[in-house]
Amino acid sequence: MALDRSLLGESTPHLSRLCDEATVRRLQPVLPAVTCPVQASMLTGLRVHAHGVVGNGWYDRDAAEVRFWRQSNRLVAGEKAWETARGRDPSVTCANLFWWFNMHSSAEVAVTPRPMYTADGRKIPDLWTHPSDLRHSLQERLGRFPLFHFWGPGADIRSSRWIADAAGIVLDEHDPTLLLVYLPHLDYALQRLHRDDPALQRELARIDAVAGALIDRLRERGRRVVVVNEYGIETVEDAVSINRALREAGLVAIREELGREHMDPGASDAFAVADHQVAHIHLRDSADADRVAECCHAMDGVDQVLMGAARVEAGLDHDRAGDIVLVARHGRWFCHDWWLGDGAAPDYQRTVDIHRKPGYDPRELFLDPAIRLPRASMAWRLLRRAAGQRVLMDVIPLDTTLVRGSHGRTDLPGDRQPLLITDLPMDNLSDSVPSTAVRDVILAHLFA
Repeated sequence: MALDRSLLGESTPHLSRLCDEATVRRLQPVLPAVTCPVQASMLTGLRVHAHGVVGNGWYDRDAAEVRFWRQSNRLVAGEKAWETARGRDPSVTCANLFWWFNMHSSAEVAVTPRPMYTADGRKIPDLWTHPSDLRHSLQERLGRFPLFHFWGPGADIRSSRWIADAAGIVLDEHDPTLLLVYLPHLDYALQRLHRDDPALQRELARIDAVAGALIDRLRERGRRVVVVNEYGIETVEDAVSINRALREAGLVAIREELGREHMDPGASDAFAVADHQVAHIHLRDSADADRVAECCHAMDGVDQVLMGAARVEAGLDHDRAGDIVLVARHGRWFCHDWWLGDGAAPDYQRTVDIHRKPGYDPRELFLDPAIRLPRASMAWRLLRRAAGQRVLMDVIPLDTTLVRGSHGRTDLPGDRQPLLITDLPMDNLSDSVPSTAVRDVILAHLFA
């Protein structure tokens, strides 16, 4: 949820009251402090090198392709918290709503976004659920899952509200011992808005109302509540165009398709998988490591260059991780851009396309300010699509300075570090709790 101490106040009465009544600790996330690795560490109690989730996506060396936002739980090594609990008490059940890697797990109930991609290029909002008939019953009662309010320029409170309402239905109908619910709204707001923007207070109030209603519902049922946040988000000014710099050094291979430049990872001597404030550099020949590392050290905006023993110490010695891992300086983030002129960017770059881009792209949260009447422009495109035309939704900007917040570093100031809030007295917890300890906090709640 990206909540930290500095965000609590008049706009967050429910969460602030919970903090007054509960145990509150700062969380120390694993590196990289991004969604998928931290959630995997929270549920397994393992660091990245052990569970294997090195980022929100990674380079598949055998396929020579970058793959982001995979969903199979089989990609996460290690025993999950509910599996450990079930070993102690076979009656324990788990429902997982929207925590990542939620498909084909051992949880009794699972709900996760899974759009339909039709042959004519349309993307239709939908879900994957277990049991499978839950998909129909949830959308019959709550309406189709608002995918375009879950990610993209239209992302807003509607997706988190839908998830919270679905959690209430699952609670009533399945009564799981452990209910995991992911509410992403605040993450979007902090990537879009400066912290002193008055609009941020409105977004804080919205997520506080949604979270507060769900917390009250759980407490009415006599449930214990834990609120965890994967990371803190810091203000950023601009991106580091890591692949562009590697290309200028003669390391990234490019192929041209219909006048557009496409990166060829398998043919590149070195390229980067960019993920917020962390980038994984993959080498074709390990003998080039020192030369590439020297090139990275010289780049403006790069703070740490982790390789060899430093990469091991950071807990990133896994086959999926880059041969070299970079951490951006405070105030910077990594974009995946490799093209040398805007006109040469691949056509999907100006669209919301989380699977084709070889990196996380927060610009997908914005409409291109260069487009006059952008909402009308989108409506016209949608109308043409409804008429059966294949139309590109090319409304996403290339400007990296639009992004206001990012995460991935683990050394934020105390009031910007993520929080763990639990209504179970836990005086044994230190002031700063590693995210790998969340699994034990969950177990303590289940067996208190």
